[in-house]
Amino acid sequence: MNLGVLATLIFSFQDTTSSAPAAVQGSDTIWLWIALGVGVLALIAAFILARVVLAGDTGSPDMRLISDAIREGAEAFLSRQYRSIGIMAVVLAIVIFLGYYFSPSTRAVAIPTVISFLVGAICSGLAGFTGMYVSIRANIRTAAAARNSLNGALQSALRGGAVTGLVVVALALIGIAVLFLAFGGLNNPQHVVYELVGFGFGASLVALFAQLGGGIYTKAADVGADLVGKVEAGIPEDDPRNPAVIADLVGDNVGDCAGRGADIFESTAAENVGAMILGAALYPVFGIKGILFPLMVHAINLVASIIGVAVVKTTDNEDPMRALNRGFYVTSILALAGFGGIVYKMLDGPGVQPLYLFLCGVIGLVTAFLFVWITQYYTESQYRPVQSIAEASLTGPATNIISGLAVGMETPAMPVVVICSALLLSYYFGVKGLEGVDLPGISNYVKGIYGTAIATMGMLSCAAYILAMDTFGPITDNAGGIIEMSAQPDSVRDRTDKLDSAGNTTKALTKGYAVGSASLAAFLLFSAYLEEIKSIVTARVTAAGPAGFMPQGWSFTNVNLAEIPVFAGAMLGAMLVYLFSSMAIKAVGRTAQMVVKDVRDQFRENPGIMAGTSKPDYARCVSIVTGAALKEMVLPGILAVGLPVAVGLIFRNFSSVYATTINTAGGLSTVPTINGIPVNLGGATAVAGLLMVGTIAGVLLAMLMNNGGGAWDNAKKWIETGKYGGKKSDAHKAAVVGDTVGDPFKDTAGPSLHVLIKLLATITLVLAPLFL
Repeated sequence: MNLGVLATLIFSFQDTTSSAPAAVQGSDTIWLWIALGVGVLALIAAFILARVVLAGDTGSPDMRLISDAIREGAEAFLSRQYRSIGIMAVVLAIVIFLGYYFSPSTRAVAIPTVISFLVGAICSGLAGFTGMYVSIRANIRTAAAARNSLNGALQSALRGGAVTGLVVVALALIGIAVLFLAFGGLNNPQHVVYELVGFGFGASLVALFAQLGGGIYTKAADVGADLVGKVEAGIPEDDPRNPAVIADLVGDNVGDCAGRGADIFESTAAENVGAMILGAALYPVFGIKGILFPLMVHAINLVASIIGVAVVKTTDNEDPMRALNRGFYVTSILALAGFGGIVYKMLDGPGVQPLYLFLCGVIGLVTAFLFVWITQYYTESQYRPVQSIAEASLTGPATNIISGLAVGMETPAMPVVVICSALLLSYYFGVKGLEGVDLPGISNYVKGIYGTAIATMGMLSCAAYILAMDTFGPITDNAGGIIEMSAQPDSVRDRTDKLDSAGNTTKALTKGYAVGSASLAAFLLFSAYLEEIKSIVTARVTAAGPAGFMPQGWSFTNVNLAEIPVFAGAMLGAMLVYLFSSMAIKAVGRTAQMVVKDVRDQFRENPGIMAGTSKPDYARCVSIVTGAALKEMVLPGILAVGLPVAVGLIFRNFSSVYATTINTAGGLSTVPTINGIPVNLGGATAVAGLLMVGTIAGVLLAMLMNNGGGAWDNAKKWIETGKYGGKKSDAHKAAVVGDTVGDPFKDTAGPSLHVLIKLLATITLVLAPLFL
């Protein structure tokens, strides 16, 4: 894969001062201040929305009792989880510092990189916590509003979700912008962007554990509650007699709010940094504006999303999903208009055709639409895939599982075609847009790669609204549970059921969106990893003086799959994806077994629970799930972080034995040498193989799990509407079994793979000095 052609550019540009601007233009820096200002205003808007939501009616004492139990459980879990993550982050910060400090080529940036890492981790944790803080308080307000009107409940839930969306994107924007300023980005922007890579790694680390731990919690509680409550006891999903029902509602928050918030924060942060690095490669063309462009895209994203949320309203007779879609369309149109404006303002210059660069952004936005539509097709009950699973339930759980797994295996096909088309078209338009640029070192490849970066930013231009829709899901799910457990009238439950149905759809759509953005992010970050290896090798050869030899035009371009270390690294990358998924799913299974046992024990110990004369011990079940989920998340997380590092450290010792023959031209080596010995690239190339194949395997498996699990879930819900015998029928029992298989797919392993894909890229980028 010739992604590393980019590797020669930035360093050659540093020597090509005749074509690069002599200094940063003062008028160009205004874009940084605009982006920062919008980020701050978005935080203010989030605060205002939070005040509006929290000022709403909190319902009856019975409703508040249930809501308080959910809030206390969620806050206790998140507090314990973040303490665990904090300890691991400090240990990794020390490892990063030592790795950078003891390498002469990176010693100067050791402290900035560690600071970036810690700031990224803190911002990611803060984004997740802030979103969950509001969501666990918005649920009771949404439930109370549903007693009066569907519109009031819809707006309460969406505004609560919008707090998460705005805070996540704003914190990513502000965090990167402040670090860029603090590290001297206005004076030396081309170098400073590399000191920001730690920000993405810190965000990835927190996102992995937040998503993994929250996913284990939510699905273990959900599976346990379903198996004993629905299948064995034959009671409804949110029946207050089920001891696991509060744990299930808590799980919606810690998994879908805090976990997904950290996930999208990581996507936003990592792709921002990756696009800024690619912008640095075109510094002679755009100056600092090309580097600041991603920040302005997210500023537009925030403004468009605020307006999109504000226009959402509905009536009691309308499907809430239609109202949510209207807000999405408004957000998309505004984002597209703003995107076009900043392309023409920031990415213009001699030989540049902004129209083609704008088309790259259009491709990204269209890609987001297509991912949402494809996910909707595979997970909504009005389409063939879900209906085929429901029909298969007529003959039992086995055929339900066979059909669901087949649908899951089908789902990656269309998204992969979309990703490939987006990359090819955006690359082509990138080349066309910069066709008139004729500067030393700027090849067609670099022009095309920047086109893919613009497309990636286009895909993220609605991220805040997408995340608002995602958080809308657990808020409405909790609201429905509160209404049912507090025995509100059927008319109120009908309203919350409509919202819950829309919320299930929005959660599924966001997972598709997240894996699509992860695919494009991984492509950008892989390029950045190859560039980092090039920079380290260049520094070492230069430091060797006359003993060092650097072939003219050399770059860390080709990762040769014919080399055994590279092939082995690639196999290990694919293995990591499957082993990680296995560990995550097993963790759900083990924790769910504990939930099942506790629920059965409580039913046996206290017969009054089923009779309705006494209440179950909700806190006991919550405590069991909390402890088990936090314990179970550690080993998969360590595997994800440790394997890439182990491959790089071990395989770097194999280079002299396993490397292919070094070609020579005119008696000179075609690779960098020191004292006539080729620079050891064994570890770096093996990690590149791991990253490439691990990403591909992760993307495909994540799509299978996300969409397959969503299809299983909605097949069950479709039967519950009365199809094939409705609730308590044999088909329904078979569908519940299928849903319990799909639950850890779609809410634990699948979403965690989104994060794993980007974590592999960011950890290899940050720890690259250790691999040489």
